[in-house]
Amino acid sequence: MKDLTTGKEGKLILHFALPMLAGNVFQQLYNVVDSIVVGRAIGKEALAAVGANFPFIFALISFVVGIAIGSTVIISQYFGAKKMEQVKRAIDTLYIFMFFAAIAITILGILFAKDIFRLIDLPADVLPEAVQYFKVYALGFIFFFGFQGTSAIMRGLGDSKTPFYFLGGSTLLNIALDLIFVLIFHWGIKGVAAATVIAQAAAFFAIIFYMNRYHKFLDFHPRRMRFDKIIFRKSLKIGLPTGFQQTFVAMGFMALFRIVNMFGTSTIAAYSVAIRIDSFAAMPAMNFSAALATFVGQNIGAGKMERIRKGLIATLLMANIVAVVISVLALLFAEPLMQIFTKDAGVVEIGKHYLLIVPLFYMVFATMFSINGVMRGAGDTMIPMFISIISLWFVRIPVSWFLSLKFGAIGIWWGIPVAWFVGLTLAFTYYKTGRWKAKVVVKEGELR
Repeated sequence: MKDLTTGKEGKLILHFALPMLAGNVFQQLYNVVDSIVVGRAIGKEALAAVGANFPFIFALISFVVGIAIGSTVIISQYFGAKKMEQVKRAIDTLYIFMFFAAIAITILGILFAKDIFRLIDLPADVLPEAVQYFKVYALGFIFFFGFQGTSAIMRGLGDSKTPFYFLGGSTLLNIALDLIFVLIFHWGIKGVAAATVIAQAAAFFAIIFYMNRYHKFLDFHPRRMRFDKIIFRKSLKIGLPTGFQQTFVAMGFMALFRIVNMFGTSTIAAYSVAIRIDSFAAMPAMNFSAALATFVGQNIGAGKMERIRKGLIATLLMANIVAVVISVLALLFAEPLMQIFTKDAGVVEIGKHYLLIVPLFYMVFATMFSINGVMRGAGDTMIPMFISIISLWFVRIPVSWFLSLKFGAIGIWWGIPVAWFVGLTLAFTYYKTGRWKAKVVVKEGELR
């Protein structure tokens, strides 16, 4: 556990963000390895099927993840205020919610998977494999939520290193199982999904064992857990806007996928690869933002408002330096990066155009996320929700659709930076008003 209320702001945020970043790199390797094995060992149809699952899976988990983010803010503010009994209650409440949410989402996803893929006009040669992949993958939701919930709890308490270690081991296991199930057992796309489920289960059980043995305070014992309605309402107050934001973003990705699907299997496969690469580029900005949110939460809980501005400046500097480096690498190695995933020349060419456009604007994305991190840490999640909805649904989707009619798939890619510029402008404008400072959840002197 790490107290972020004392010490040099930039150093604290960097040290807190790095393990999260490394952990998320490993987490993204789940999907990347899946795509590489599928693209090179099975074919572009299977590669497109795995890619088509991304927005659907994101849509299913996004609302629950948003609520978990709300719980993390509650935990970090209680921890900063040294209210340890409330910290434990918040942890129990989060676990109970995540368990029942995972069961519900698994059932709903399996029942409606085929209908959803048809709704987004997935090509007939991709649809069967997309459904097969999802039905196996969905069996791991309960382990995914369990691990994500535990990671969120530890981050709220200032410990971003422990989840990284278990996630790293899980990723290595996933890679090994991918190779065994596909190249040796020839299970195809089902084998790729099964490898991910097993790896996620291993990560969850391992971190729970560690937590119970070395952090008795966290004490994961289902029979002794108690659901606190008051704390859950506070979590919902913060988490619902984030949950709705994540859901609208996920639905937006599905709408974008519908536009991409208009251009056929090769474009779907290329987009699937490009967004995998793009996700690595986005991770530093997202993790610096998450670290800043925890930093802001603890310092607001401790009543140290003067540290927040310094923390934001340090985060902006670090996030943008990383964004510039990643942009240069993506632009220089666009074609070789695509060739890692597929041998299909048509897919490589389409994906290369994406990587020659979007990385030019990673600094815009990094700045936007950093500013939003301040608001989320303060508990003001409503405005970031509206900003995301406006920039995605009222800018990115219409612009991508309009430009795709005139310029083809390249037009879809240009809609992305346009939306980022709008999102940054709105986020910065609201930050300057200072209204987010009035959204603190844990008030000084509060007993619960």
